[in-house]
Amino acid sequence: MAVAAGVPGTRAASQMTGAGSEGGIRVSAARVAGDDTRTRFIADLSEGVVYSVSGLADPYRIIIDLPEVQFDLERETGATGRGLVSAWRYGLFAPGKSRVVLDMSGPVKIDKSFVLPPVDGQPARLVIDFVKSTRASFEVDFAREERPDPGQADEAHGKGDRMAVAPPQSGRPVIVLDPGHGGIDSGATGHKGTLEKAVVLDFASVLKRKLEQEGLYDVHLTRTSDTFIPLRKRVEMARALDAKLFISIHADSAPQSYVRGATVYTLSERASDRVAAALAERENSSDVLAGVDLTEEPGDVADILIDLTRRETKNFSIFLSRAIVGELRSAIRLIKNPQRSAGFRVLKAHDVPSVLVELGYLSNKHDETLLTSPEWRERTTDAIAAAIGRFFRPQLAKGGE
Repeated sequence: MAVAAGVPGTRAASQMTGAGSEGGIRVSAARVAGDDTRTRFIADLSEGVVYSVSGLADPYRIIIDLPEVQFDLERETGATGRGLVSAWRYGLFAPGKSRVVLDMSGPVKIDKSFVLPPVDGQPARLVIDFVKSTRASFEVDFAREERPDPGQADEAHGKGDRMAVAPPQSGRPVIVLDPGHGGIDSGATGHKGTLEKAVVLDFASVLKRKLEQEGLYDVHLTRTSDTFIPLRKRVEMARALDAKLFISIHADSAPQSYVRGATVYTLSERASDRVAAALAERENSSDVLAGVDLTEEPGDVADILIDLTRRETKNFSIFLSRAIVGELRSAIRLIKNPQRSAGFRVLKAHDVPSVLVELGYLSNKHDETLLTSPEWRERTTDAIAAAIGRFFRPQLAKGGE
């Protein structure tokens, strides 16, 4: 539900007015204040913007959508909340669109929403007041409108079908590299402030360049900038391109700072171990963190042909996992038992062999240093490129038939 400034419950977008800025719209400060009865969210901006507010339950979240803005905030901003807000996040959600997601302790109602214009050198100020509510009231106030979510794939192609994107006609195998997280979802953060979303985008870009230089593959990235992409859309992109390989790239974190090394995961209904299960749960929460509505996620299709395809795809995925581990073993440090499996949503394309590579642990200081090292990146991408070559060698030997 969109909420107009000062008029909670209406379905119009709100307008923030203020002086323009040559350098683009900036958010210079943001904070929460209040208690468990009434909590206020405040954001200072350089100029006026159009914004909208919506809500999602299970868990309770308030989503503030803005045009693309620059967040000039301290790194720890939003890590802890106050009152009815337990924590909050911000970042680029889609091209031209930024988002703030507030994690709420329970159902809330917007009591007031207004804008203070800039005056006497003070910035424009967005203010939203929340008060306690009930689940029934929350569901009525934030009833889902029939409108497209810019972070979701176009629904016109139908659930479970391929997106209306023509695959390349070169005849070369298509590889989709998926730099995890992005935009509002930063992923893990290292001791020095290194962000997972930046590390994996840099890594995927280098790997793409190396694979393209071989002239044997068509290589695509699910994202090429600091933008959030929902998990389902990443999978749909691979299927739409008729990909022969999908590699999701991440960097892990662990409570124990001594844990380090790379891991390669494949899809399974039952996790190989507790660590894999916990990681899958974290990675699968990406859409929740970004404020994506998951109520209409398609279920698994119980068709026997799809089931047979899944089995074949699973075997190819395991073969690729072994190849990557084999090449990485002589190049970088691996975690104990580096081949693992769990129920990762991003690996659920039933007809695309898929793996998820955790390059290392940002929670380990040594791994964090390596993950930002150009020399380490070159060595590791060389190893993965060699593993991909092993995977496709039989197909390429037959001329791609």
